[in-house]
Amino acid sequence: MFGDKLWRLSCKHSLLVGSTATVLLCATQHQESARASFASSVFNIMHAIMGSGILGLAYAMSSTGIIGFSLLLLFVAVTAAYSVHLLLVLCEQTALTTYEDLGFCAFKTTGKVMVAGAILIQNIGVYNQTRDFFFVKPFANVTPWYLNGQILLLITVIFVVLPLALLPKIEFLGYTSGLSILFMVYFTIVVVVKKWFVPCPLFNGTVNYFQNFSSECKPKLLQISSKSAYAIPTMAFSFLCHTSVLPIYCELKRPSKSRMQKAVNIGMILSFSIYMLSALFGYLTFYANVNSQLLHSYSQYLPRDPVIMSVRICILFSVLLTVPLIHFPARKSLMLLFCSRCPFSWLCHILVTLVIQTVIVLLAIYVPNIQNIFGVVGSTTSTALLFIYPGLFYLQISRESLKSSRKLKALGLIILGILIGSVSLLVIIITWLHNEN
Repeated sequence: MFGDKLWRLSCKHSLLVGSTATVLLCATQHQESARASFASSVFNIMHAIMGSGILGLAYAMSSTGIIGFSLLLLFVAVTAAYSVHLLLVLCEQTALTTYEDLGFCAFKTTGKVMVAGAILIQNIGVYNQTRDFFFVKPFANVTPWYLNGQILLLITVIFVVLPLALLPKIEFLGYTSGLSILFMVYFTIVVVVKKWFVPCPLFNGTVNYFQNFSSECKPKLLQISSKSAYAIPTMAFSFLCHTSVLPIYCELKRPSKSRMQKAVNIGMILSFSIYMLSALFGYLTFYANVNSQLLHSYSQYLPRDPVIMSVRICILFSVLLTVPLIHFPARKSLMLLFCSRCPFSWLCHILVTLVIQTVIVLLAIYVPNIQNIFGVVGSTTSTALLFIYPGLFYLQISRESLKSSRKLKALGLIILGILIGSVSLLVIIITWLHNEN
């Protein structure tokens, strides 16, 4: 109780001190770690944004049409940038530099648990993206070890993900972030080029030509169906970087709200451009026949294409390199829940990392469908972290008038997040039940 009261008093004091406290905080507590350049911060933001969510965007376009998808993607990108803006404003007002601390300042232990739980679930969702590249199936009976997806996943996690996840600072991942973005750019270039090498109607010697050429090979500008329910959650999943923005902010050279907001805006714009190109040309390649995971479409119709195989490897490593970046806030969330009063310890740091890696890898092996991950995680934790929590925390913490422009927009974010999450989740559940029947 005394700790809660003390923290509440520190929150109120921080609100009075304002931006000066933020500068002092980063100058004292984070003097050694605040070395990340502006460019590396942009790379880390783009890396946090861009994961295997890019593989589901062409399917989202086929479910909503080109115009509908473009408007929705732009809306989600702008909304995501604004919700980050609210978090940065709160950091400036309170001198707090973690998502969990903002939750604690707003709703004490309940707020911290809400944020930490959502971040951990989100981290599980990101990990589950990796299993699809290894063709991991529960109880898979494959004799050669090099063809066993479970063994390959474990080897990659132990020798690639774990060493990067054990690093103490996010700034060390700047180089891997740049490499990951290059992989994404390569993927987009291949998608654009392959548009001219995949015939329509589709044919590969084993699949017959589709009938009704006009319906299969004509793009749809606007479409609404039950599949459209996956569109916005997938986009929210694809633009969620909020859990990593605040740690990146704290390690930025000469940290300020305007400087960090500029880095976020640049990262959002570049990510939006890559997303649009890959989704558009992926959709124009397969039209209504695009798979919920774009690479599956290429593997089906170009099964032995060496370029597609190289793209698959690049996306795999890109996603694997994203996992350590997402792991930072997840580990911090767990440590804040159970070891908030303990000083930094390498033993605790390593043990928590190993526990998270072990649990999430086991869950990744036994979750059957990546589309289910995009749908459920996107409609729950992604919408909460992207829309609901920033608006909710701003309403609770900020001392502005309830009629101020920011608070009205924050309220709009909350309502929007609840609507998107509940409607999308309801439609997804109904679709599952219908498919089972």
